[in-house]
Amino acid sequence: MEGLSHRDYGRIVFFTGAGMSAESGVPTYRGRGGIWDSYRWEEYACQRAFERDPDKVLKFHELRRKAVLACEPHAGHRVIAALQKARPGVRIVTQNIDGMHQRAGATDVIELHGSLWRVRCEEHGVRQDVGEAYRETRCPACGRHLRPDIVWFEDSLDRFTIEEAVRAIRAADLFISIGTSGVVWPAAGFPRFAKEGGALCVEINPEANEMSPLYDISIREPAGKALPRLFTDL
Repeated sequence: MEGLSHRDYGRIVFFTGAGMSAESGVPTYRGRGGIWDSYRWEEYACQRAFERDPDKVLKFHELRRKAVLACEPHAGHRVIAALQKARPGVRIVTQNIDGMHQRAGATDVIELHGSLWRVRCEEHGVRQDVGEAYRETRCPACGRHLRPDIVWFEDSLDRFTIEEAVRAIRAADLFISIGTSGVVWPAAGFPRFAKEGGALCVEINPEANEMSPLYDISIREPAGKALPRLFTDL
């Protein structure tokens, strides 16, 4: 397809999922070969598991951090970060917890499922914790174990984060979904919200899914190839 000029759009939203990170080598959680093929989430990725054995859960997430740090952002991540620098109206909404967008230079990222690089105390709030190993595993204020700031199985998504994402998507004039099937709520509503707001909706995904008919343009390539070709005027 012909390229798009970012100058033609004032409010661009990129919505990214597991496929965006998998292209960098980050192991996925679900699907064939995903993490939950080898580990039981009931032992490593829910509040009940954390309460039973917080050290076991934290050590598992340190393995996840190590695996992510061994990967690098790809050309698609870099295009999005460059667009953000060029256009103040570019927002990123992601289902990924790996921080790859930020490592590529992006700054305005709405993380629907939290981040591997934050921890939280239920009483004293969230703090950054970047590195292969956790700097602290207990809250310095109260001594409780610090929990990874991630939406685990059996958790609810943060309502304020969802509301921020929906506001950005409804205001978009260009909505680009990358590497996600988007079939689970609230992601299933995102292309509809964008279309209701009058946005041009573009899907970048090597494989079609049941949400594909909602998009005006579908590109069956990985983001690392598609995005540099889509935005040639950076």
